[in-house]
Amino acid sequence: MKKLLIALLLLGLALPASAQELAGVSLDRTITLQNRSLTLNGAGIRKKFFVKVYVGALYAANRLSSADTALKDSGDKLIRMRFLHSRVEKQKIVNAFAEGFRDNSPAVAGSPDAKRFLDLFRKDFIKGDTVDLFLGGDGTVSASHNGSLLGSLRSPALAKAVLAIYLGEHPADDDLKTGMLGH
Repeated sequence: MKKLLIALLLLGLALPASAQELAGVSLDRTITLQNRSLTLNGAGIRKKFFVKVYVGALYAANRLSSADTALKDSGDKLIRMRFLHSRVEKQKIVNAFAEGFRDNSPAVAGSPDAKRFLDLFRKDFIKGDTVDLFLGGDGTVSASHNGSLLGSLRSPALAKAVLAIYLGEHPADDDLKTGMLGH
């Protein structure tokens, strides 16, 4: 039953309130997941060598204006990536997540939970794809690709480590971090 609820959560039961736009990507200001409202905290563009890779948005139950506040917050969060680049190979995404774990959460990097998370990603991402990372306040980490559930596991340490990839001391992209924090 829990897997069904998570699948429904990630399959697009998000109800838009109103939207804003970034790099041609429409971002809902609020979404509803499992009868809980999450508000767009902020968004930015992930760039690699001047190439726009994806628009990353952070939705949260509580307003998160600093990385420290976000990493300590026990509320539900959703990181939504909408891909802008024509193709991002699966291995590049997996390597980027692994690097983010090493740089921001060394105790989690290489752990069985981190390996299970990385194993969820089995396909390349192409322009227009949406990848959602749900980080539940109870430590649930769920990933979906274009509305299809890739998998879910429960690990509070992993949930914090995934968030730290974006908002930690050594984020994947400083401008994306700033944008996700609403600045």
